[in-house]
Amino acid sequence: MLPAPRRRLGGAFLRLAEAARTMAGAPTVSLPELRSLLASGQARLIDVRSREEAAAGTIPGALNIPVSELESALQMEPAAFQALYSVEKPKLEEENLIFFCQMGRRGLQATQLAQGLGYTGARNFAGAYREWSQKEG
Repeated sequence: MLPAPRRRLGGAFLRLAEAARTMAGAPTVSLPELRSLLASGQARLIDVRSREEAAAGTIPGALNIPVSELESALQMEPAAFQALYSVEKPKLEEENLIFFCQMGRRGLQATQLAQGLGYTGARNFAGAYREWSQKEG
C-alpha cells in the first residue's frame, strides 16, 4: 500500500497557525477593542519595545518600559515606580493593563510575565504597534 500523499500547507496558513500558537495562553485585545478602551479612558498601555523604538513612534498615552526592565519595574515599591516613570504604578487588580511591542512576541512575553506576578487584568495587544501604525498612523 502506498503512503497517502502529503498535502503542502500554504505559507499564509502556516503563519496564521504559528500566530495562533504564539498568542495562546494569554488574553489579547483587538484593535477595535483597544480603540474603544482608549476612547473611554479604560486602558493602561505599556509599550515594551526598546526606548529607541518607542521614541520613533508609539501609541498615544503609552508608557515605555522595555521588556528587559519590566519584571523589576512591576516589582518596585509604588513610590519608586512613580519616581522612575512619572506615573502611578499599576495595581495588581487593574483591568485592561495592555502590553504591546512591534510585532506581538515581546507583548506576549510581557503579558505572561505580568500575569505571573499577579496582574490579573494583563492583556496583549496582539496586533502590536505594527497594526496600530498601519491603521491609525
